[in-house]
Amino acid sequence: MSDQQQPSAPPAFAARATSVGGSPVREILALTERPGVISFAGGLPAPELFDSEGLRAAYDAAFAGAARRALQYSTTEGAPELREAVAARIGARGLPTTPDDLLVTTGSQQALALITATLVEPGDVVLVENPTYLAALQCFGLAGARVAAVPCDEEGVLPEALEEAVRRERPKLFYSVPTFQNPTGRTLPAARRAAVAGIAARLGLWLVEDDPYGELRYEGAEVPWLAALPQAADRTALLGSFSKIMAPGLRLGWLRAPAGLRRAAVVAKQAADLHTSTVDQLAAAHYLAAADLDGHVTRIRAAYRARRDALLAGLAEALPAGSEWNRPEGGMFVWARLPEGWDATALLKSAVANDVAFVPGAPFFTGTPDPRTLRLSFTTHTPEEIAEGLARLERSTRSAS
Repeated sequence: MSDQQQPSAPPAFAARATSVGGSPVREILALTERPGVISFAGGLPAPELFDSEGLRAAYDAAFAGAARRALQYSTTEGAPELREAVAARIGARGLPTTPDDLLVTTGSQQALALITATLVEPGDVVLVENPTYLAALQCFGLAGARVAAVPCDEEGVLPEALEEAVRRERPKLFYSVPTFQNPTGRTLPAARRAAVAGIAARLGLWLVEDDPYGELRYEGAEVPWLAALPQAADRTALLGSFSKIMAPGLRLGWLRAPAGLRRAAVVAKQAADLHTSTVDQLAAAHYLAAADLDGHVTRIRAAYRARRDALLAGLAEALPAGSEWNRPEGGMFVWARLPEGWDATALLKSAVANDVAFVPGAPFFTGTPDPRTLRLSFTTHTPEEIAEGLARLERSTRSAS
């Protein structure tokens, strides 16, 4: 080879790495990190509500009790004491669960990735609510799935439309966030959940039930999980997380699934990261044993309820006349729709100039988006900060009209 010959370029990236775009939500968050911005964009828990002292004590206890174990490799399935504690919490919410039913994951996002890796081949069809959780769309896109949207109304997915889509598309799974959905905040009623379970049983369908927000209820009655319905028990993967009730930085989630699917997910996790952080698992187990997490969740609910109400109270003045929005019974998000002729992405530019931000709804849709929609998160800021943010949004609306 001549010393003058140019080296050849390395092989191209995998098609999936270039066909799936980055998260517009994450990009908006980066824009709004400068000091002074009041952001309704990210679904971020309020950091001042973290039980920092309790969690620090839990880490101290993990090291004091078993430092060598805390710093060592662990089993893929997860620390037994943490799985036992999670199983007890799930059982207390109406779904009998044993530790062996569970796989501890690095956040519930990993649980979704493992289920996708286990079930979805390139070209397989995945059904989703429309709109739906943006990172789920990224996950399915990376797997090479063809994502098909199921129509929804203000209460969530329409069972008749779901059955039609299953018969037409022959999908592998239906992904749903039935309780306080991201991005809309909607909760699927019990009757529709029963209908979804029946469709899955009759037509042969996996259900992936994502429940990161279920414990953040501020009003109304609890609704049973899809996984708790007899028709869905053998075909539902239930995903949960400690991110919204303890701290997202722990990156601790869990997967509850039928035995065969769970075993396959364990193998997929071994290939992904061997196991979730041992020290974080043991600290969480100590926290669940020593602290009053239910009492902490009660305090979080009270704070978030006041923040939701502060946002709802000011939207009529902050948004253009003729806008519409919902009143979620829990979770972290309000879903709004601007009047005819408005575009939420265009309004965002004016909002950022006034040091306030939200997320346009368009990226959450599969297929043709609704450019007039937007998502507002109310959990990060105090009611006083929310009022100021709404005043800035009102100025943005006036300047954009």
